[in-house]
Amino acid sequence: MEQKVNNKNVFMGYTRSDLTNFLIVMILSFVAIPLLVKTDYWYSSILIPWLCLALAAIGQQIVMGYAGQLALGAAGFMAAGAFACFNLILRVPDIPFFVALGLSGLVAAAFGILFGLPSLRVRGIYLMVATLASQFFIVWMIDKFGWFKNYDTSGIITAQDIVILGKPFTSPLEMYFVILVVVTVLTVLAVNMARGSTGRNWMAVRDMDIAAESMGISLLKTKLQAFAICAFYCGVAGALFAFTYLKSLEPVAFDIKLSFKILFMVILGGLGTISGAFIGAAFILLFPVLLNSIGNNVFHGAIDATIISSIEQVVFGVLIIVFMIYEPLGMAKLWGNIKQRFLRKRSLQ
Repeated sequence: MEQKVNNKNVFMGYTRSDLTNFLIVMILSFVAIPLLVKTDYWYSSILIPWLCLALAAIGQQIVMGYAGQLALGAAGFMAAGAFACFNLILRVPDIPFFVALGLSGLVAAAFGILFGLPSLRVRGIYLMVATLASQFFIVWMIDKFGWFKNYDTSGIITAQDIVILGKPFTSPLEMYFVILVVVTVLTVLAVNMARGSTGRNWMAVRDMDIAAESMGISLLKTKLQAFAICAFYCGVAGALFAFTYLKSLEPVAFDIKLSFKILFMVILGGLGTISGAFIGAAFILLFPVLLNSIGNNVFHGAIDATIISSIEQVVFGVLIIVFMIYEPLGMAKLWGNIKQRFLRKRSLQ
């Protein structure tokens, strides 16, 4: 009886269990973490990059996990958003930071539509190669034309301070709250889109686009919409990544390695799951930290850093193969199974 009550819709299609989980996450994020975490290292090196990359992974989830379009070039859209935000704050007097952030996402979305056009003709690995062009083109364009970097010759531009309502947010804790608010809002929007008619259209195109088109779903609108929203999320994530984590802007920071890292987050976290973006991002960020900690504390630095890095790449590769074969829904599915077993044992007691 308790399980049926928890599964009953109580607000806008959400069950009591969904709302309870959301409330717990909000309390942990906004209250528990600021009270328990006192060191700036955890904010500046773990929590801030985790939230930024998880937001970019949500965008990749939309186009790849929900719409089924193999796209590679998230870091390019992140670069477009980062440099758009820098130039908006630089050239538009007194522009609010959140307005600049939203406009930078729209700039990235325009690139997403442009490089999503090949999805109407090609698919699979050919589409991935075509979208990879966005990665090289955007980074090349920023590097080639000095206007985007304000004609700075050093190659590294210092990002402006985040100013909201006249108050600068410069400490790691303050920037963490800024990112947390943005990520919370965009995550809720992504969940609503995935659960609504928009998400159903994406999944219909993913499962069988010919059947979806025969049902009246526009492939042009649906595919380009997925690419635009993906690029928007990546653009906002790129601006936050540059302004809060890197605190600088350089095209090299948004290279192809970052695109592959976001792709790994989506695959390991679980395709077609919003929670998988956060789980995959956490694993990709924390696993190297764990390996280095083992190497320094257990083996007392006897293992060379290059060997640890190689082990990291091997483990990632093996896990991707294992998950693609045995559990395509990734770590999000494993976490769901653990919760179900726990609840089942609790109900039997």
